[in-house]
Amino acid sequence: MRHSAAILGCAGYSGQETLDRVLSHPGLEVVALGSDSLAGAGASALDPRLNGSLPAFVANDEAAASGADVLFLCLDNETAAGFQPPADTVVVDLSGAHRLADENVARDWYGTAPGAWSYGLPELYPADGLLIANPGCYATAALLALGPLADAIEGPVVVDGKSGVSGAGRTLKASSHAGSVLENLSPYAVGAHRHAPEIAQQLGRPVCFVPHLLPVRRGLLATCYLQTSADAHALLADAYAGSAVVRVLPDGVAPELARVQGTDAAELAVFADSETGTSIVICALDNLGKGAAGQAVQNANRALGLDETAGLRLSGVLV
Repeated sequence: MRHSAAILGCAGYSGQETLDRVLSHPGLEVVALGSDSLAGAGASALDPRLNGSLPAFVANDEAAASGADVLFLCLDNETAAGFQPPADTVVVDLSGAHRLADENVARDWYGTAPGAWSYGLPELYPADGLLIANPGCYATAALLALGPLADAIEGPVVVDGKSGVSGAGRTLKASSHAGSVLENLSPYAVGAHRHAPEIAQQLGRPVCFVPHLLPVRRGLLATCYLQTSADAHALLADAYAGSAVVRVLPDGVAPELARVQGTDAAELAVFADSETGTSIVICALDNLGKGAAGQAVQNANRALGLDETAGLRLSGVLV
C-alpha cells in the first residue's frame, strides 16, 4: 500500500527537493502540491520536467486539508509556527519553528514559542510520534560530527560551517545575488545563527558556531574543533556502523562536497592536530539533501513504518 503525501511550500528549494524524492519513492504518492504563489498553476509551472500526471498547485491551506497521510512543511518559520496539524497525520516540519524545547530560548531566537515537536535526527535522536521537527542543515552536520562524542568532550567546542547559496532559500535577497556570492567567501550571522542553540540543545553544551557562505549552489562542510582524550574515530565508527546514510571515512581521507552534492549521504572524518592536542571532526553533506529534504523523507519513512532509506539518493559514484 502506498501512503499519500502533500508538500506545503513546494515552490521553494526544500519543497522542490522533497517533491523529487517523493516522486521516486516506492511507498509514497503525491496527492497535493501546496504553494500560495503558484496556486492554480500546473505542476510544470515549478519545473518544465514535471508533467501532467501530477496535481495542479493549490494554496497551502488546501494542501493541508487534503487528507494526506504525511505532510511536509517546507514553509518559513513564522508560517510553520502557526500551522495547526490535522489529527492522526504525520507532519514533518522543515522549518526551525518547532525545534527548540525551551520556550524562552525559542522566543529569543524565533520570536515565538509554538511548542517543540519531536526532534528527528534518525541516526542519533530518532523522532517519536506524528509531529516531527526536521533538524537544520548546519545542526545536522555538527551533531553528526559531535553527537557520539558528547560525553567525551573536554572544554569548549568550535564549529566552522560553510554552505552553498541554496541554503539561503529561493527568495531573492541582496546577500545571495550573484554579485555578492561569486568569487567570494563571507561569514554571516556571526554569533547569532539560529542553529547554534539547536546544536547546544541536542549536544548538552554551548558551541562557538560561525557559518560562511560558499560560492557554490549546494553542499555544506562543518569542521568541528574539540579536546578529548577518547578515540573519536572509534566512537564515530561504532555509532554509525549500521547506517546506510552516514559514512565514517578511513584515516587520512577527508570529506568532500563533490561526493555528497545531490545526495542524502553524509561523510565524516577525524584528524588530530599534534601541536595543540585538538581533535578535528569534519562532516560533509548536501544542505538540501541530508540537511533538509532527504532527512525529512527519512523521518517520514520511520514514522510510517517504511524502509528508512526509501526514496533517498544514496547510491552511485558520479564524478
